[in-house]
Amino acid sequence: MTAPLALYGAALRRAAAGEHAQLRVVRRDGDRAPAIDVGHWSGGLRPGDRALLDRCRGATLDVGCGPGRLAAALVRSGQTALGVDISAEAVRQARRRGAPAVRGSVFDALPGEGGWGSVLLADGNIGIGGDPEALLRRCAALLRPGGAVLAEVQPPGAPGWRTEVELHDADRRSDAFPWATVSAVEVGALAGVSTFRLRNLWTEAGRWFTHLTRDFD
Repeated sequence: MTAPLALYGAALRRAAAGEHAQLRVVRRDGDRAPAIDVGHWSGGLRPGDRALLDRCRGATLDVGCGPGRLAAALVRSGQTALGVDISAEAVRQARRRGAPAVRGSVFDALPGEGGWGSVLLADGNIGIGGDPEALLRRCAALLRPGGAVLAEVQPPGAPGWRTEVELHDADRRSDAFPWATVSAVEVGALAGVSTFRLRNLWTEAGRWFTHLTRDFD
């Protein structure tokens, strides 16, 4: 067994070198998600990214930024952005492409607490920690009044789940860690229990996204 961050970091390095870099998420019940091409995160903007970034207002915190494609794109457009990731390799790559980034967990103390205009949870990062409600409540504490969470979710026909998962590559697997998914049909209820309002839900390029605004009433 391998530490999840070691397996993830190795895949990021392969992708940065232009090599084949796929990971698969395997749930405790044995169900296997489609393979993740880590190169999608290491390259330029993916189809659907631009509409997500266009909704960012004010300073943006990119949670689970990976190699920083979204934070770097925001900076290039003149916006203030900061990536945060628990992977040292991800933070190194994000900084190399021009994205300010810090290593740490979203649940730890972070710069600008209570002052962020937007929080990004792209590429399934609404599953960080295996508890989407807890993650959104943490995001609420990071946001300024009127701030928003912009998250990528699963299609309506893909039921959400919460369990421990492993990362698998061609010949290794990681230790288990908690993860979750949220489907588009579950977003409204999730927003309600996390003191957010569902402002918008849209799909583009086969991906689904949601815009949640902080409810301060």
